Order: sequence, then C-alpha cells, then structure tokens
Amino acid sequence: MKKIFAILFAAVLLVSCSDSRSDALWVEAESFANKGGWSVDQQFVFEMGSPYLIAHGMGRAVEDASTEVEFPTSGTYHVYVRCYNWTSPWSDKEGAGRFAISVGEKRLSDRLGATGNKWEWQYAGEVDVAKGKQRIALHDMTGFDGRCDAIYFTMRKDDVPTSQPEALADMRREMTPTKAKVVKADFVVVGGGIAGMCAAVASARLGSQVVLINDRPLWGGTNSSETRVHLGGHIEMGPYENLGNMIKEFGPLRGGNAQPAEFYEDDKKRAFLEAEPNLSLYPSYKVYAVDKQGDRISAVYAKHIETGEEIRFEAPIFSDCTGDGTVGYLAGADYSMGREGRDVYGEPSAPEVGDKLTMGSSVQWYSVQTPNESEFPLFEYGLNFNENSCERVTMGEWTWETGMNRDQCEEFEYIRDYGLMVVYSNWSFLKNRLADNATYRNRELGWVAYIAGKRESRRLLGDHVLTENDLVNEVEYPDASFTTTWSIDLHYPDPKNTEHFPGGEFKSICVHGAVNPYAVPYRCLYSRNVENLFMAGRDISVSHIGLGTVRVMRTTGMMGEVVGMASSLCRKHNALPRDIYLSHLDELKALMREGAGKQGLENNQLYNLGGNWPTYKKK
Repeated sequence: MKKIFAILFAAVLLVSCSDSRSDALWVEAESFANKGGWSVDQQFVFEMGSPYLIAHGMGRAVEDASTEVEFPTSGTYHVYVRCYNWTSPWSDKEGAGRFAISVGEKRLSDRLGATGNKWEWQYAGEVDVAKGKQRIALHDMTGFDGRCDAIYFTMRKDDVPTSQPEALADMRREMTPTKAKVVKADFVVVGGGIAGMCAAVASARLGSQVVLINDRPLWGGTNSSETRVHLGGHIEMGPYENLGNMIKEFGPLRGGNAQPAEFYEDDKKRAFLEAEPNLSLYPSYKVYAVDKQGDRISAVYAKHIETGEEIRFEAPIFSDCTGDGTVGYLAGADYSMGREGRDVYGEPSAPEVGDKLTMGSSVQWYSVQTPNESEFPLFEYGLNFNENSCERVTMGEWTWETGMNRDQCEEFEYIRDYGLMVVYSNWSFLKNRLADNATYRNRELGWVAYIAGKRESRRLLGDHVLTENDLVNEVEYPDASFTTTWSIDLHYPDPKNTEHFPGGEFKSICVHGAVNPYAVPYRCLYSRNVENLFMAGRDISVSHIGLGTVRVMRTTGMMGEVVGMASSLCRKHNALPRDIYLSHLDELKALMREGAGKQGLENNQLYNLGGNWPTYKKK
C-alpha cells in the first residue's frame, strides 16, 4: 500500500506534550474556544503547514481571542508564537498585522507579527505559571490581518521550535498525536462548492451512501457569503434539459458580486444538503493526504480545521471537486497548469509557446455610507498610489484580480495578501491623500474578503481534454453530457493597471470568444491515470482556453450532477468511471435525460446568463 502525504497540519488540540518534552506545552491558535473577532483561515495549509487565526478587522482592531489551557507543571515558561509579518514582501516597515499575547494576568510582547519576512517563531517573553488551567488571550493591535498559528510554552529558553517544514510537521505530530477514525461510504466527494454539492446530492438521490467534505464551515464555495461571487451560465439546455434543475432548489435568487451576505443564501444551501438522508456532511474538514492501492485511491485523510479531529474516509469511488485538484494531485494524477502552447492541442488562440500564466484570484470588497466623516488608518506599505494610479471607486468585484503571473497553489498566500494590500492601500489613499476626496469622507469599508476567489490552478487530465477546437468547431462526441453556455472568457492583466504597477497588476480585463452551447464529453470528468477518481468544477480535463467556458458555477453544478449519476452506476455495476463510458453509456444518458433535480420548478436562475456577447441558441 502506497501512502502519499502532504506536509500536514497537526492535531489542533490543547494538550500537554509527550514524555520527550514533559516541560513544554503546545497550543494551536485555531482551536481557541473563544475566537472573539478572529477568524480561522485554512487556505494555505499546504504552504505553511496549518490553519491559523487571522484578525481581519479592515483597519479596526478585532475582539480578543481566548482559551483556557492546562499547564502540566508550575514554573517559568518561555513563550514562542508562530506568526508572520505579512506586509514584509512589499515593505521594510513594522508590519501591519501586529498583535500581543497574554497569559493569565500578564501581557507579554505586543510586537508579534511586526518583524521578520516569513512564517517564524517569535519570542513573546517569559511568564510564571501555576500548574493547572490558565487563560491565554490574543490581542489584535491594528485590525490589519495579524495572524497566529501556534503557541509553544517551554521551560528552556533555548528550546526554540523548528521552522523547517518537514521537521515542524514531525514536531506537531509528536506533541499532539492523534488516531484517525474511519468512515466508509459508496462515494466520497471532496469540495463543497456548487460542483461538489450537486455531485453529492445526485449520487445520494440515486441510492448511494455519500460523504461530502468541505474545508470551510459554509457550503457553496465562491458563491458563499465568504467570497460572494454570483452564479453564472444557463441551465435547461439541450441535449439534456433536465440537468441543472437541482440548482433551482438552492441557488440564490439574486445576482451580483460583492453584495451583502444575505444575497448568497447560505442557509438555503445547507438545508438543501441536510435534507438528503443518504448524505453525510463534513464541513470544516481539510483533506491533506491519500492512500492508494495501485492506480486507485483507497482512502483520503482529513482534519477538522479547528479541533484537529482526523478521519480516514474509505470508498471505492472519489470525486475531486476542490478546484485546485487537491485529491488528484496528492494521488499522482496527471494535470496541467498555465497556458498550453499552440503545439500541444493546435488551438488557434493559444500562445505560440506555453507559459505559466493563469487567470487570477479576486479579493472583493465594498464600502458603505456613514452618517459622519469616518477615518481610516494610513496604510502605506510599499505600493505607490497617487492621483494617477489610484482607483477612484467605492467597491471592487471580479476585476480586482491578482496573481496571474504566480503559482496559484504554491504562492497563494502571497497572492491573497497582495489582494488585501491593494484594497487597503488604495482605500487609505482615497481617505487620507486624495486632494478631492469628498466622495469618500463619509464612507468606510463594509466588507473585504479574506477568502480569495480563485479562478484557475491545476486541471486534472482525463481521457478527453476539452479544447478551443472542440468548442469553436462544435465537434460532437458520443458521450456528450452537460452543456456549457458561457463564452470562452479568459482574463489578462489590465494594460492600464500595468502602466502604474508593472508586474504587480491587481486589475484584470476579460477577453470573450463567443461559442454556441456545447455539450462537453463525459470523458472530461474522470482522471486518465487514477482509475477511481472523478472530478467536477474548474479542475476538470480542459485546456486553459477550454476552462474559459466551463468554469462558471451553474455549469460546474451540472457537471457535478453528471458525476453523481455516473458514480451511482459505478456502485450498481461495481465499475470504474472509465467503464461507464465503455460499457454503460446508455444508462448514463437515460439518467441525464431524467436529471437528479426536482421536476416542475420555476427557473429562478435567469440572472448572469452570459453578459453582452451574442445570444446563445439551442441546437
């Protein structure tokens, strides 16, 4: 049996250490009982090793986070805190995310997160502690996204925890050992966005025992109130017009990006999932490793992003709906990332030579009117905003897009942080430096996303790769399934933004290539070399250009529905995803004609169907 591990985050528990470190105590910040105004951020586990707490106050210090821990021994403890000066890539100034820690009644250093240029252990001071329970608290000093990963108490000042990633992971496992419980199912879906929701419910409604795992507490992915992107694309399209009906059951009734939280109807999504008796839900669990037997996944491992509870999920069939292709990547699936050169698929619009350019990630935001003039702290950390380069706007939605020239997996924390940097820096200039700022005097930031909306990263390769040629030439395949209706919508750095921020663009433009509705081959929905792995969402088997049309969420929901149907046939016939194409395609077509959603519902999903490019027609 082959086991493939990422550098995983350890159990998130408040426990004393093992015998080898009997004079020390390890505390994971994300497990604090009272998070106050701090939030759990798990987006970068594969980069820095753990979820962490972030003080996302948009320039106003958030309420303290606190918890009680059991000290094993009385004595003097030296306190080390793992934190990060997140503005350091752009500025040598004292970091914007400064915070303090207190133990019992003693407040220690208030300069945590203010220095350094990487995730590191910073010394907070020493404190005398009596054996037993003591209160620990984190005090945000700025409201600008200070972040705390873990706290280490030791009676030896020279006992500084390691910062080397593999050794740090080993240390965490040593100090907070856990044993995974086992959950078995017919079908395990990883990723609780629109694609994963539809895959899980479709399979459950067809009789499978299904597990749905999501690494955030809310369902819906970028359509949740955490990221706030509206649904896009048509449903009710041939050749299988009943695909997508289930989106009518949970889809928000209002469109719009970067709108108030209620627009995204999180509770409706949760109720939609909880109504399925064959579906078991695991919100806030991050998949970090897989087991394989030969070319098949036998299990995935997940940890709760707050409690650290670990579960091994076993099933004959899995679906990667993570967006990043995380499960496939851990399992050694073939994948692509960036733009293919013209020689790969012969796509007319492809660059002559391939590169790493991807569509970027958006940190959306908006401001709100205030009855009186409001203040915003001066935020100047290396970005040159002036009368010419500033963005004179009161909100930013999808066009505020970063990281197109960076690795959307390996450098994602940098990408997200740059998104925060430009929002705060621009807003600070409008409030504090702009000569004629009457528009902004009585406005304050109402919402800034810290969960970034990602468009493109890994694309897992299947038995067919959807390309520009398929779409433009309308090539018909025998396994045509869900229909994509969006244009070939690709994003590039905004040339106007490049003039002021060359290489550091944060605004994008979109280039649309019109296509007619196109039924995508089923063979794009399973891995070509991991035999029991489906995928649905933006990580399916498409070229960079092909991704431009399939990535909107009503379309990803329909591909999830097809995957859920196919998984039920895998259970019925003890088959693999490829076998459905080879031997059971007629049965899949029959299921697609019927659809897995409730029949007869009014189409309440008529907003954001495709923009201003040519009207789509049914074939």
